[in-house]
Amino acid sequence: MKPSKLQMIVGAVGAVSIVAAALASSTASYAAEPIKIGVAVGLSGANSVVAPAVVQSSQLAVDEINAAGGILGRKVQLEIADDASGAVGAQKAYDTLVFQKNVDAVISMETSAARNAALPIVARGKKPFIYTSFYEGKSCSPWMYVNGWVPDQQVAPVVDYFEKSKGAKTFYLIGNDYAFGRGMLDFTAKYITLHGGTVIGEEYLPIDGTDWTPILSKIRSAHPDALISATAGGAPNVALAKQLKASGLTLPYGNLAIDEGTAKSMGDVATGIYMSGSYLTSIDTPENSKFLAAMRKRFGKNLKTPNELSEPQYEAFFLYKAAVEKAGTTDPDKVIKALGQVSFDGPRGPVTMDESRHTPLAMRLGQIQTDGSVKILQTFTDVDPGKQCPNIK
Repeated sequence: MKPSKLQMIVGAVGAVSIVAAALASSTASYAAEPIKIGVAVGLSGANSVVAPAVVQSSQLAVDEINAAGGILGRKVQLEIADDASGAVGAQKAYDTLVFQKNVDAVISMETSAARNAALPIVARGKKPFIYTSFYEGKSCSPWMYVNGWVPDQQVAPVVDYFEKSKGAKTFYLIGNDYAFGRGMLDFTAKYITLHGGTVIGEEYLPIDGTDWTPILSKIRSAHPDALISATAGGAPNVALAKQLKASGLTLPYGNLAIDEGTAKSMGDVATGIYMSGSYLTSIDTPENSKFLAAMRKRFGKNLKTPNELSEPQYEAFFLYKAAVEKAGTTDPDKVIKALGQVSFDGPRGPVTMDESRHTPLAMRLGQIQTDGSVKILQTFTDVDPGKQCPNIK
C-alpha cells in the first residue's frame, strides 16, 4: 500500500531527528563552551629563558586532558599572556586574562613581583589561581594554591650538605633585590645561624642588573667557606655564573634559583653548581619516564628541557581538573574548596595541597654535571612546607 503524503512527511521528520540526535551525540563533548585556563608567564624579561618550557608543559597537559575527554565533557582552551617577568606586565596580562578573556582559572609560573601584582586582580575577578613557581614563601590569598617549593623545603639540603660534607662554617649570600631574593636569603641566613654557621656577607643586585663583579670582589676579600645565591632565575643566573667562573673563585656554590633547563643552556659555566629542587629529569619513576616520553613525542627537536619551573605547571592542570570534577562544576568558590582536597601522582611523585595551600614534596639535592644534567646526591621524602597560610579559609 502506497504511503500517504502525511506519512511521508512524518517519516522524513523522524529520519532528520534520528540524524540530528546522532550528530548531537557524536559532538556532545564539543557542544559546551570550552573551559578557558589562563597562563601568564614571562615570555620577555628575566624569565624568558625558562618560559618556553613552561608553555610546552601547559600545552602537553591540555592535549592529554582533551584527548581523554576534557573536563566534565568540556574541552580545555589555553589563553597565554606575557607578564614581562614583572609587576607592570603582570597587571596588563591579568587584566586581559581575567576581565577580557574571562578565563575560568589561572595556572602560572611567574616571578614574585608578577605574582604579587596579579593577586589583587585574581581576587577581584574571583578566579582560582594555581601558582606553580618555587618562591620565598608565605604569599597567601583565598584564591591561590601553590604547588612549588618554599624555603622551608629547599634551603636545608644545600646548607646541611655544605656544613657536613664540605666543612663550611662561613657563608656569603648574594641575590637579586626583590621579594624572592631577599625572602630566600633571609630564611637562609636564619637557618645557617640556627645550625651553627656564620653569614659573613650579604649583597644584592637590582633585578635588572647585570654586573656582579663588584660583589664578587667583596666575596674574594671575605674568604667565605661557601657561596649561596638567590636570583630572579633565568638570565640573572646565566650572567652570575659566567662572571663567577671568570673571577676564578672556586668555593662551593649553591644556587637556590637555578633550574635544569637554564643549566643546560649555560654550558660549562654551570658545572659544579649545587642545587636543591623537587623535580629533575633524572628522577627514576614510571611517571617521570612517561612524562618525558610524551614531551619528546609532542615537541621533538623543539623540546625545551623539562625542569623545576615547567613540570609543576604540567601537574597543576591535572590538579585543577581533579578539583573541577570533585566539585562537579567550574564555579570558582566550589573549585577553590575542592583544590584543598585533591591530589595528583605525577613526575615528581604524589602532590596534595595541604591546609595551608601548599604541598609536601620530595626534595632532591643535586650537582650540575659537565653536560648540564644534574646528578642527584640525596633525596628527602615528604618534606613539609611549614605553616605558610594557616589562616586562609
